[in-house]
Amino acid sequence: MRSFGIPALVCTAILMPAVATASSHREAPMIAGMPRVDGSDFYMFKSYEAGRGGFVTLIANYLPLQDGYGGPNYFKLDPAALYEIHVDNNGDSAEDLTFQFRFTNTYKGLGVPTGASGGNLAVPLDNIGTIDAAGANLNVTESYTLSLIRGNRRTGTRSAITGDDGATFQKPADNIGIKSIPDYAAYAQQFIYDITIPGCATKGRVFVGQRQDGFVVNLGQVFDLVNLNPLGARDSGHNAIAGKNVTSLALEVPTSCLTAGNDPVIGGWTTASLPQSRVLNPNPQGPVTNGSAKGPAVEGGAYTQVSRLGSPLVNEVVIGITDKDKFNASEPKDDVANFGAYVLYPTLPVLVNALFSVPPPATPRNDLLAAFVTGITATVNGQPFKFTAPANLTVPGEMLRLNTSIPAEPIAQQKDLGFLACDLAGFPNGRRPYDDVVDIELTVVEGAIAENALNLQTCDVSGATPVVKNAGAVVNDGALPDPAAYLTVFPYLNTPTPGSVAATP
Repeated sequence: MRSFGIPALVCTAILMPAVATASSHREAPMIAGMPRVDGSDFYMFKSYEAGRGGFVTLIANYLPLQDGYGGPNYFKLDPAALYEIHVDNNGDSAEDLTFQFRFTNTYKGLGVPTGASGGNLAVPLDNIGTIDAAGANLNVTESYTLSLIRGNRRTGTRSAITGDDGATFQKPADNIGIKSIPDYAAYAQQFIYDITIPGCATKGRVFVGQRQDGFVVNLGQVFDLVNLNPLGARDSGHNAIAGKNVTSLALEVPTSCLTAGNDPVIGGWTTASLPQSRVLNPNPQGPVTNGSAKGPAVEGGAYTQVSRLGSPLVNEVVIGITDKDKFNASEPKDDVANFGAYVLYPTLPVLVNALFSVPPPATPRNDLLAAFVTGITATVNGQPFKFTAPANLTVPGEMLRLNTSIPAEPIAQQKDLGFLACDLAGFPNGRRPYDDVVDIELTVVEGAIAENALNLQTCDVSGATPVVKNAGAVVNDGALPDPAAYLTVFPYLNTPTPGSVAATP
């Protein structure tokens, strides 16, 4: 094995310059200033809650790096935006199914008597008392509608997804603190809805709300000239974003409603889009109402995609800085033309070699092409085994892929290194919250599946039983996920960190 001496530790910073902003948190110049539509992580996996083996869970996280104490406005989603989860099930790298979320924020202007003439004055806070599911004490409520679009996301056939009480769903308030919401887990549970999906005989589920960020990364050490040992103990550092919250859009959909024909492989990605134009109001008046000319801004025009996320870290690890905004505005079907060179001839391993004499794997990097663009096909016991490559692939494109025929593993049996640890239900076969995608991708970028050039850990699937090779040789950041930090049931990401944990006497 080549030596990774102390100077070579800096290679991790070169390989992953935006890991310091997490999986896809503020990863491109424009989206860095638009947190409400910044897609930070996307998960797609076979549901591993007991009794839910026939379902796939899709989770799109937005508005990253939330601190629990972020009042008085906390973290509302953008009512002008389209938040979408796309599924490709015929191998053409274009959406066949789109789950579209649209939000409405209602400002009540709750007031209290102060003696002023004209009655009560509006309070400046998000709530005026303890919050329950009815939301009577909430000053701002968030609701949303959910649609299924078959075909092109803008011109396809649109149908409303409904719950038992209609087509409008409520989003719970963020976890302000234990005085406002004494039992947040029980409170949020009331916002998990059974849903009827047009064309599906079995109901799915939806939840939209604040969750604890499940991504794990050792930020401080990476920034400090990578003050860590990338081939050392995987728990030698700490998760610098532990305790941060995100807003999750979580869906659980029957597997049969996502696949097409006999091919079990699906691809997925999430996007956010905004109207093309915005006119600021120099004299905003009255309560803020969606689309109101009295509000702080009026937005209009065609929707324009501003955020995109499929596999984690692609816009950080692979795409050049001058093309990051272009990637966020692009679609998978155009990836080969737009970004193919970045994948086959990546720049970052070349920089590693120039600075630290760690020779990169030979190019073209067909291993990265498979991992990110086409999906991986392996051979088990001499027979082709579709890991994440769709049988009907006609147009390559970057997205997260999932072979739905591979059963889910209960979290107690999950391996955080996924495929590198021969857990075929883990990343890059979809992505589960527990998968340590930083360590997996660092190891792959350095050549783990490029004919195992650096003798790094990988899985040998050439025999009847997959076997881990070179166990322990994992390029890592020292931040190790904890399975106890995740729920074992939908929506899988943990209860968000509260803004306060103890009432003042």
